[in-house]
Amino acid sequence: MGRPRLIILIRHGESESNCDKSVNRYVPNHKVPLTARGHEQARAAGRHLCDVVEPGENVLIYTSPYRRTRETTEEITTQLQSGGIDYRVYEEPRLREQDFGNFQFDEVEMTRIWKERARYGHFFYRIPNGESAADVYDRCAGFNETLFRQFSSDKFAKVLVLVTHGLMTRVFLMKWYRWTVERFESLRNVHYCEFVTMERQESSKYLLKNKMRTWSDPPFDELTGATTADDPAESDAISNISPLVEKQNQIRAMYEEMQKDAAANEPPMLHHIDVVEHAAEVSASEDSDDVFDDGNEAAENGICINGRCRPRSIMSSSSIDD
Repeated sequence: MGRPRLIILIRHGESESNCDKSVNRYVPNHKVPLTARGHEQARAAGRHLCDVVEPGENVLIYTSPYRRTRETTEEITTQLQSGGIDYRVYEEPRLREQDFGNFQFDEVEMTRIWKERARYGHFFYRIPNGESAADVYDRCAGFNETLFRQFSSDKFAKVLVLVTHGLMTRVFLMKWYRWTVERFESLRNVHYCEFVTMERQESSKYLLKNKMRTWSDPPFDELTGATTADDPAESDAISNISPLVEKQNQIRAMYEEMQKDAAANEPPMLHHIDVVEHAAEVSASEDSDDVFDDGNEAAENGICINGRCRPRSIMSSSSIDD
């Protein structure tokens, strides 16, 4: 079996809509670009990936087709190319962001939607004209089946990288490790360009190397890059937060309070289930129970967007704008 040594999920870098939510009202979500800082975060991720890959290993990258993930992927592969690392890149639409219903509503209506979602529950609440996390889970399950079929090939890459989005990252882990809905809803988002790493063990099980942050942990400000309000290593941008960022922080603080209230008022259920946080207790083969038993299927879903080693010839700024 060609199971990779590492499976690494990387959230895209900071995007314009992460800094200004009003962007979502007039720019299609799949066309939102990275900020300058987001590009630098992606370049740093590429340099880090070069350090992670061992000599002689090759890399397979699946990327969401959204502009911010493609731009992140382009920055990463530029670093891989500079490091002489063999890689391939495929677009995979099933790794796309949760659909928030085309152009988003104005601030008042979106605040109402977030409040309603907090009361209803993150996993099952469907955004008007969009998706619920449960919908994302369904397409993630199909993608996992593709991976398990590909793992049957001894030629599968040693390092698998999924460049995707925050919610998809958490849903992917939920599906892989069979986390409960309650476990999923307890998780905070991952950082921009954070490496969420799953490492294969001798037993062929995958150990989750990250400690996932929950709502009980100190908050992380995605706009400023601060890990906690008291973290001495927090971004120096905190001292110069614009009025817009302050407003977004107020909305986020209100939203987090609603999350805590909803969790506190939720009736206890399923507490007898031992939630598996790490792969030490989950076999990769067990995860493929529902996969078709067809070792000969190529399962090369996704479009090869750069052949082998020249991403810029395809992933140019003009093609990304289309």
